[in-house]
Amino acid sequence: MKRNAAILAIVLLLAAAIFVQIGKKDEKQTAAPTQTGPRPGMFVPSFSLPDLDGKPYQVGGARDKPLILNFWASWCGPCKMEVPDLIDLQAKYGDKVDLVAINVTSQDDEQKARAFAKEYGINFPVLLDEPGKVSESFKFLAIPTSFLVDKNGVVQEVVNLLPKAEWEKKIKALIKGR
Repeated sequence: MKRNAAILAIVLLLAAAIFVQIGKKDEKQTAAPTQTGPRPGMFVPSFSLPDLDGKPYQVGGARDKPLILNFWASWCGPCKMEVPDLIDLQAKYGDKVDLVAINVTSQDDEQKARAFAKEYGINFPVLLDEPGKVSESFKFLAIPTSFLVDKNGVVQEVVNLLPKAEWEKKIKALIKGR
């Protein structure tokens, strides 16, 4: 009898511990970020960069739609592989998510970046990071690197080169707010 009571007490303690942990996990997911940074769960760093026409484009804070920031360069082989998929996805989901390409111009050539955008017929804003400060602030190691940002301006995920089907899954989840 004492043995059964001891086992029951242990089971109840474990159940209580699991319940507390689940509650803490839910609190973390719903809590507002307290930091800005390029990592998931943080607000996307605010910045302004010129587009190909020289007009400033502002990023940071809440938006009407989720945002994908794609860092790339004209000499990048994987970027050349990825851009046709991004163009197709922009055509399909552009009314539900914003896609912005940021050329790492400090490590590229502006004229080559412009030629790349024209050659591929990029149908979303292309920003030029000539000084490299924005690219540097996002602290990525390879290109292409994309930051998926929700409507509240919070980075949800950081991804590199993906097949089109995976991109589509991530975009659908971003739109749904997951």
